[in-house]
Amino acid sequence: MNEEQIDVAGLDDGGITWTLLGTLYLRAWESRLPQPILGDHYAAEAVERIDYDFAALDRRLRPRSNQFLVALRAKRLDEWSADFLTRHPDATVLHLGCGLDSRMLRLAPPAGVRWFDLDVPKVIEVRRQLFAEPSGYHLIGASVTDPDWLDEVPADRPVLVIAEGLFPYLDGDELRLLLRRLTDRFDTGELVFDAVAPWLTRLPTPFRWGTRDGRELERWNPRLRCLAREPFATHHRRIPVPRYRRLFRIMNATPGLRRTYVELRFAL
Repeated sequence: MNEEQIDVAGLDDGGITWTLLGTLYLRAWESRLPQPILGDHYAAEAVERIDYDFAALDRRLRPRSNQFLVALRAKRLDEWSADFLTRHPDATVLHLGCGLDSRMLRLAPPAGVRWFDLDVPKVIEVRRQLFAEPSGYHLIGASVTDPDWLDEVPADRPVLVIAEGLFPYLDGDELRLLLRRLTDRFDTGELVFDAVAPWLTRLPTPFRWGTRDGRELERWNPRLRCLAREPFATHHRRIPVPRYRRLFRIMNATPGLRRTYVELRFAL
């Protein structure tokens, strides 16, 4: 990997500051806590190498509280992913809209796992400069809505599909078609992802699809079966800072806030 500073100016468009650099920065911030939830030191190392005004981003992100939203979400998806890989040590992993997430490095999957990270080409170019590419690891530069990229992923093993911070940015038709392509391609596996409440899509946000509990996915596609659904603050006890632990506990106990963000696990 090149240790020179990495220019990401070409990424800073279409709201990508929050969805890409913002989440990376929050994971890096959280990793510096004495007792982190996620502890993503790969994110911290990446932030040090990226040529970007993170100080300006800091003022917009409110990292002292938002770091826990990102860390709790990523940690739960990591745990579900690790559980699947323990049961299927020769699986195929398909990480959709991977951004600058170091999940493959964090999980250190078994040697028999075949891992594919997918994002648009300009993001993949940055990933190549930031992170190692061990054996069994593959990068695909394409839009998730492009139907052709799936041909690059062999369908001969159980598949784990991970979509963190992605589905809310697709509209319902795009998501329904993507799910159909996945279930047509793979015989068995699991899908883990996060979603936002429908009311957030009616505000001036970039979110285009929301759900209360993910039940419509089962109506859309008979192959999909929900295994778990957890509101974002379910694991508030993990937060090491008392004032924010209390805040997230209140959110978890408040019906109007509890399902603002939810994590879901489906069999496919």
